[in-house]
Amino acid sequence: MTTDGPFAETREALGGYYIFQCQDLDEAIEWAAKLPGSWRGSVELRPIREFSPEQQQVGLG
Repeated sequence: MTTDGPFAETREALGGYYIFQCQDLDEAIEWAAKLPGSWRGSVELRPIREFSPEQQQVGLG
């Protein structure tokens, strides 16, 4: 059984994401300002944590 949720249908709204590698927040803001539709909608910037080579060597098991 499925029910309608509180979300708009895909033909009414569609979201997505971009991943940029930037030196700092100012550069990320410059790129975000160039995104299509950013002038009439909203853009949220979030950092992605990078791991050092030592941290990458640590396994889960």
